[in-house]
Amino acid sequence: MPMSQVHIVYMGEKENEDPTVTKMFHYKMLSDLLGSKEAAKRSMLYSYKHGFSGFAARLTDSQAKEIEAFPGVVQVIPNQVHKFHTTRSWDFMGLNDHSTTNLLTKSNMGEGIIIGVIDSGVWPESESFNDRGMNPIPPHWKGICQEGQLFNSSNCNKKLIGARWFVKGILDQSQTPINISNGEDILSARDSSGHGTHTASIAAGNFVVNANYEGLAAGLARGGAPRAHLAVYKVCWSFGHGGCTDADLLKAFDKAIQDGVDILSVSIGISIPLFSYADQRNSIAIGSFHATAKGITVACSAGNDGPTAMTVENTAPWIITVAATTIDRAFPTAITLGNNLTLWGQSVDTRMHNHGFTGITFSDRIALNDSDDSALGCKRGSLNATLAAGQIILCFSQSSTQNIFSAAISVAEAGGVGLIFAQYRSDGLESCHYIPCIKVDYEVGTQILSYIRKARSPIAKLGIPKTIIGKWVSPKVADFSGRGPSSFSPTVLKPDIAAPGVDIIAAYIPFGAEKSSGFALLSGTSMSCPHIAGITALIKSVHKNWSPAAIRSALVTTASQKGTDGSNIAEEGSTRKVADPFDMGGGVVNPNRAIDPGLIYDIETNDYVKFLCGTGFSSNSVSGLTQTKANCTKNRLNELNLNLPSITIPYLKRKVTVSRKVTNVGPVESMYKAVVEAPQGVKMKVEPQILRFNKTTQIVPFKVTFFTTGKVYGDYRFGRLIWRDPKHTVTIPISMRAIFV
Repeated sequence: MPMSQVHIVYMGEKENEDPTVTKMFHYKMLSDLLGSKEAAKRSMLYSYKHGFSGFAARLTDSQAKEIEAFPGVVQVIPNQVHKFHTTRSWDFMGLNDHSTTNLLTKSNMGEGIIIGVIDSGVWPESESFNDRGMNPIPPHWKGICQEGQLFNSSNCNKKLIGARWFVKGILDQSQTPINISNGEDILSARDSSGHGTHTASIAAGNFVVNANYEGLAAGLARGGAPRAHLAVYKVCWSFGHGGCTDADLLKAFDKAIQDGVDILSVSIGISIPLFSYADQRNSIAIGSFHATAKGITVACSAGNDGPTAMTVENTAPWIITVAATTIDRAFPTAITLGNNLTLWGQSVDTRMHNHGFTGITFSDRIALNDSDDSALGCKRGSLNATLAAGQIILCFSQSSTQNIFSAAISVAEAGGVGLIFAQYRSDGLESCHYIPCIKVDYEVGTQILSYIRKARSPIAKLGIPKTIIGKWVSPKVADFSGRGPSSFSPTVLKPDIAAPGVDIIAAYIPFGAEKSSGFALLSGTSMSCPHIAGITALIKSVHKNWSPAAIRSALVTTASQKGTDGSNIAEEGSTRKVADPFDMGGGVVNPNRAIDPGLIYDIETNDYVKFLCGTGFSSNSVSGLTQTKANCTKNRLNELNLNLPSITIPYLKRKVTVSRKVTNVGPVESMYKAVVEAPQGVKMKVEPQILRFNKTTQIVPFKVTFFTTGKVYGDYRFGRLIWRDPKHTVTIPISMRAIFV
């Protein structure tokens, strides 16, 4: 008998506004295919009937091909699995809750806004989700608090107003039931991994005093919009191989649209190579399009495969794609050698120190097998337990992908009492739990190794980590943060914006025999994405009628390109160069400027439709994706002319003219002058050079013409276009590659 698996039958535009009628139509179509109503009921997992039309059902390959020919079906594809993009940050960005002048105060902390988080669920008992000081649930909320294992309606409150969970897609994918008895996962919206709890609390966690992680990073914790409401949608699961499937993701988007969320935070992505925006395997692009068309701003993580070029994910032009940066907090940890030399690394392990001098050795000296170099990086099973017992072990990572956590397990299994892990410079710390571990760079590691080689009986003492704020040049773009240009649509600059994503403290699930403080330090673009969702809630609270594109424009055009010391923001990659738009988009988010951007680059849904037509999509593909009757033979937009707050030209042949238009959201009577910072080897001409606004003229178009000088070819160069009035500086990044003709 042929194997069946979940397929998504995508039908795009709804034929009927009544979801009941739409669902009946889906069952009728499936009954016609399978021969009976009973077979259709057994086959169907989900009916998508709110933001768009379609369904997920178990079908054989031949049945999938057959139903693809049915009238109204746009595409049928098999279900795929996606992955996670795994209090100081708010003060660091200027959102101090004691100030009366910043965005946090002006927006009433996001009051009345609903942020939806599509992730791994939530730990509702976390103090971050208490509803002290919260206003009543907004009247536009239509969602529910879905019950399940260890989760009932009383787990929701005026902060956590809704919770849903979607598991049918992943259950079918794994072909094995969840073993709930051993805690493999929890069949409800309750979070078993901690990822969803962490991201939700970053976006909108309430105030929690004395928050800390093992005594580090102590202080008042809160989310970006502490008075905003939260709705969680669990689509990511830990059992089996884990992950988040297209079928479950699309259902979460569909329900979030129906429920009435204002903003969606999605720290999930698909791997390179990227799929078309109209391909159901790109469920985030499709779900987010329908959300954006309903006025819901969608923020997504840029992915964690940097610093290599073209690794950015979630590149659809209607998404706000977020890169990750460091902040000005560090956890320096002293390493004192027997010769009284003190060197410094970083650690978040505050427990299990013996506080005295202990023997220290180099892992290569205690290798179980001299014929390979696996002991150098402390791979599991590579160390001689007799020689390692009671020692601090110095290990050298052989690549940027080697993990300090797995090295700590190896050292602990061999009887070691501490780990010093020398590695390629990388961002983010993690606790080793079993033994204290300290991360150092290769320079410090080599100094320690020199001491070990010279001393007869080398000894060392590991210090306790400290929390230090404001002493490090910051922010820097994190080494792991996904980089542009977009491999799928190189004319669309991605990422859009950067936000804190390294060593972020936020709510977490309890773990360990002692249970935790309820907070954890995590790093990833998963953490930077909800920062933007929280800031978006603050902006939306003040500018209720702004479109998702207007909010994205305000964030991008007011972003900062300078660090805390006034120097250009750098990127923590293999080159350690000055960060460019492919690293951080417009720059690092500046919330207090974003509330008053002066001008915005707005985009309507129909503009995205024309853009898709202009990039070569067929009328049927665009109609299916966008819920509109697209006619790509008549309505096309040159893809360079989508009104983005950026200009990216991947192939400049001698001369190109690009169109944009700006909307005045500042004083009615305004005048802006153009300031040009042309990319190297390119000349720029802006027409007109002065933009004037008054009561009757609030939207003004302009053109920018680029000319190559014939001197620089083959690589991207970067510049900026700035519009200035006495109060505002409206900046868009420019990325350009000149080619031979």
